[in-house]
Amino acid sequence: MTSALPPAEEKSQFVQTMFGEIADRYDLANHLLSGGLDFLWRRRAARLIRGWQPGRILDLATGSGDLALTLRRACPEASVIGADFCPPMLSVARRKGLKHLVAADGLQLPFSDAAFDAVTIAFGLRNMASWPGALAEMRRILHPGGHVLILDFSVPLPPLRWIYRPYLHHVLPRVAALLTGKKAAYDYLGDSIEQFPQGPAMCVMLEDAGFEEPLCEPLSGGIVSLYTARRV
Repeated sequence: MTSALPPAEEKSQFVQTMFGEIADRYDLANHLLSGGLDFLWRRRAARLIRGWQPGRILDLATGSGDLALTLRRACPEASVIGADFCPPMLSVARRKGLKHLVAADGLQLPFSDAAFDAVTIAFGLRNMASWPGALAEMRRILHPGGHVLILDFSVPLPPLRWIYRPYLHHVLPRVAALLTGKKAAYDYLGDSIEQFPQGPAMCVMLEDAGFEEPLCEPLSGGIVSLYTARRV
């Protein structure tokens, strides 16, 4: 099978263009293709963040802003800023009422060192041109003792894996094509999930980036994983 992943040197432009093309239908596709589970995943993430009582939160790769909005409701005393490098996605987030939005590349964030108490990224690290580079930037802008939370897709263990992989690579792209008109974006989704570090591998990557106490919490049978760690 031919991979839908772009060459490494073209990944940033590919991802930016892809999300720009599906921005207006992105939320609808997410809600339908996840069966509404995406609401539960964001709520779980927000409960963890609320327990840390952060004053300033950056939602990186905020996209259409759904996680930032969930965080704003869960942490009303905190300042929540959303950052993304795709202008059409930021426009969708702005229409939802998010005011604190910044156009920014996750590998070169326009924030000072130790500017935030928590950094979140939902379904975005996988799309970065450099995972270690993005984690290094997250660490840089976190206050010592601050937390990072990563929410992303993963491949579940058998027997669910045997059902999930055919859905991911064959059913989902075809349904998504009807919803968005962009089947290629969801062919990329499946291949990028297969390639992305999961479970212990992601925890090791977090430690290598200078974080401590990495934890992985599988959600919905392992089709999504929630990672947390603390900045040293």
